[in-house]
Amino acid sequence: MPTGIIESLDHEARGVTRLEGKTIFVEGALPGERIEYVCFRKKPSFEVARTERILKASPDRVIPKCPHFGVCGGCSMQHLDPAAQVAAKQRVLEANLWHLGRLRAEQLYAPIYGPAWGYRQRARLSVRMVPKKGGALVGFHERKSSYVADMRQCENLPPHVSRLLLPLRDLVSALSISSALPQIELAVGENVTALVLRILEPPSATDENLLRAFADQHGVVFYLQPKGPATAYRFYPPDGAKLSYLLPDFDIEHFFSPTEFTQVNNAVNRVLVRRALALLEPQPGERIADMFCGLGNFSLPIARSGARVLGIEGSADLLLRAAANAAANGLDGQVEYAVANLFETTPESLAALGHFDRMLIDPPREGAVELVNAFAEDAPRRIVYVSCNPATLARDAAILVTQKGYRLRGAGVVNMFPNTSHVESIALFDRS
Repeated sequence: MPTGIIESLDHEARGVTRLEGKTIFVEGALPGERIEYVCFRKKPSFEVARTERILKASPDRVIPKCPHFGVCGGCSMQHLDPAAQVAAKQRVLEANLWHLGRLRAEQLYAPIYGPAWGYRQRARLSVRMVPKKGGALVGFHERKSSYVADMRQCENLPPHVSRLLLPLRDLVSALSISSALPQIELAVGENVTALVLRILEPPSATDENLLRAFADQHGVVFYLQPKGPATAYRFYPPDGAKLSYLLPDFDIEHFFSPTEFTQVNNAVNRVLVRRALALLEPQPGERIADMFCGLGNFSLPIARSGARVLGIEGSADLLLRAAANAAANGLDGQVEYAVANLFETTPESLAALGHFDRMLIDPPREGAVELVNAFAEDAPRRIVYVSCNPATLARDAAILVTQKGYRLRGAGVVNMFPNTSHVESIALFDRS
């Protein structure tokens, strides 16, 4: 059986070792460890293996807190100390910037992180009837599988939500539409815990009574979603507190629907927004763009500084929410919103928006290559780029630096998803 010494972690939290010049990705192994491994996938230039035996353990190896770790696919790093997780993600960011963009940031920012457990306020839980398991399963998929993990708790969910997993299994099992309910979407707000049931058939009167009784007993709000996300409606209780999250540093409350995109980790989001505004340094009277603005997570804090903000987003529904939030926070006079597909940005379409002194970019995983390629001489002198994919950040950063005259002033990781390999980051670009 081959042995190896693990050099680093890759972007999927697999250990990396080498054998006769060939890269071996080893699941379950940590940097510095000496391990025996078994390969289960072989390619000409690399192999994928699993750890068979740890001969020398890393001092950063810890006992996973969740009993489902290794079976549930929701986590990949629970066996690594939380502080070491953040350091590993910083190395992934630096490696992507260098290997894909040939760039090194002038400054590495202190990582942004928060609680390691109970942080996940947004989640999509799969539902499946499995008679041999006693009824319904509610949880994340098993690792590398379409099966739903037999979960009885989740340490990443808020404790009160984790305690709902077993009652939800009993509830779904009792419904007449149990086989026509494939997903439950979770959204935890400041004063509301919402559960969105994706239903392929309408519930019966008995089903509705069961849902009402569950909501009353557990203090949750049920939404029903018969088709796409826009069809979700509040079922029970019909009235009461609305979903929202706070940005207290800016005296802002964002209201949202449970199927609208918000960050999963509100504690880290607060720090991220504070860091983004500190780097952007918006000034009263300046005109600032918030690209991929969503429901205004960054737009409204920027507007609170006295700057004039134009938020651009591809979803008209999200912009309706963003405009309503601006009005609710007394900022509608400082913010405008416009619908545009930023994946089709051209120099002409960008120029038509007018001059911006500064810009914040917060794209999805695909990045913002069309947008940065469209920059001309009148481009903003400062850009803050919030990324959920270090590879596309590196690609876009290379364009900004090598073709558009910017400097990569700094970059750092944002640990939005502790215990997973997901790497979010923030970067600052300046040009004179």
